[in-house]
Amino acid sequence: MKKTILIIAIVITVLLISAGAIFLIRRWNRPLGTALGLPTPTPNTAENTAVPVDAAPTEQEQVSPQVEATALPSPTATETEPQPLCGGPPLMYILGVGVDRESDDYNYGLADVIRVARVDFVTPKVTVLTIPRDLWVAFPDLIDKYADTVTHGKLNQAYLYGAPGMGYYAGTGEGPGLLAHTIAFNYGLYADHYGAVNFRAFEKIVDALGGIDIYLDQDWDGTPVDENTEDMGYFPAGLHHMSGNEALRFARIRKRYSTMARNNNQTLVLCALKDKLLSPAVVGSIPKLINSLIGEVQTDLTPAQLSQLACLLPRLSGDNLQFISFPEEMMVPGREYDPLLGNTTFIWDIPVEDIQAFLRDFENDAIPPGDGGGMSCP
Repeated sequence: MKKTILIIAIVITVLLISAGAIFLIRRWNRPLGTALGLPTPTPNTAENTAVPVDAAPTEQEQVSPQVEATALPSPTATETEPQPLCGGPPLMYILGVGVDRESDDYNYGLADVIRVARVDFVTPKVTVLTIPRDLWVAFPDLIDKYADTVTHGKLNQAYLYGAPGMGYYAGTGEGPGLLAHTIAFNYGLYADHYGAVNFRAFEKIVDALGGIDIYLDQDWDGTPVDENTEDMGYFPAGLHHMSGNEALRFARIRKRYSTMARNNNQTLVLCALKDKLLSPAVVGSIPKLINSLIGEVQTDLTPAQLSQLACLLPRLSGDNLQFISFPEEMMVPGREYDPLLGNTTFIWDIPVEDIQAFLRDFENDAIPPGDGGGMSCP
């Protein structure tokens, strides 16, 4: 009798352990936010996403692209072909958004920074493209009540119209979702995933790392130019150890400088973050850091995918981590009438076909280092 009870107890224990393992695996592969629901040429497998292989996007999730997505043939793997590192897919496109919102939620806000990262797990290589926030675009997929009135606007407004506080959009991904759908609809660039960080979350991330170090080769003046300008501070040339608030203010300086200069300053901040993440004092605590910040950011990545990206990070250096922007000659200023504002607004007047061609080069990894604007980490 005792032997039977012992066997039953062992069986129950094994079942409980198995159930717990299955729960953890499912959580490990569960997206932390709603998926984008965009068609994409990037292969997705059960190992790197939580979406079932046979799951098709619902009618609500689909976008009616102005530019058709071209499905790329899946290469046949051979023993001699290099395989993706860190358990990731061969390629992953991630839409990154900096939201000009100082509260803890993501119910409102404009896309202050818009970047798309092309993550190549095979080479390995990461190319980060800055997309100008002042492009004039058509908005897809708004609910019927607003579809005839909110038709066009600046690209950064797509995040606002998709945010739940506005109630203009019922599709997937909220603000990042509509922004990703808008980029796909107008330019044919399809993101696989997204990550959005508001001002407060950005400060918390930098402070959680103990600050970042940035060397400035010139003075940067962010003091007000008029009564309507926020005071971003003054940063003299030299080495700075920046808190989250200081890094945020430095990244937002723009009134006295060009858009390219502001993009480069933001890249300096990203490079400093990378260096801090790879420092001996921090690198061992990355999993704990990711876990503590999960509730602070907006993303549809899974913990497993975040782990893959963290694994890839130490393998990036020099030309394998490239930051690019639109070439300066493309950045022609213009104005467009915004019926919601009732007046004209500043835009970058770039022909759509030129933007599409530049984004195709980005997808094909055909932009050499130093071309197309941008910079590498110091």
